Amino acid sequence: MSDVRESTTGAEQEHGPEEEYEGEAVLFTEDHEVAVTVLLRGHFQPIDGRFHWYGRVSAHDGVAELAGGRKTDVVLRTTRGEAVGTLADPDPWQRYRITGLGRPPF
Repeated sequence: MSDVRESTTGAEQEHGPEEEYEGEAVLFTEDHEVAVTVLLRGHFQPIDGRFHWYGRVSAHDGVAELAGGRKTDVVLRTTRGEAVGTLADPDPWQRYRITGLGRPPF
């Protein structure tokens, strides 16, 4: 059997082809801070050469207040790191979607 290895970029080597984080986190804006639970995933996108991460933020009144019903840029901090992301519309269970590019917070 031959050992075939594909070449990878720095982002893929650093984060693997796909990663996941589920746990505690904190959302920040200039004037708000909310402790939440998140489920995040990410993958390296070879088309644009960037790492894309995304997920859901648990339902929380503080998140709804922070987002104000519109897209909102936030800093998301987990036990593994932090990154800038964008909160978008909530789902029917009031869990907000969050997306980001580049180094993820996990």
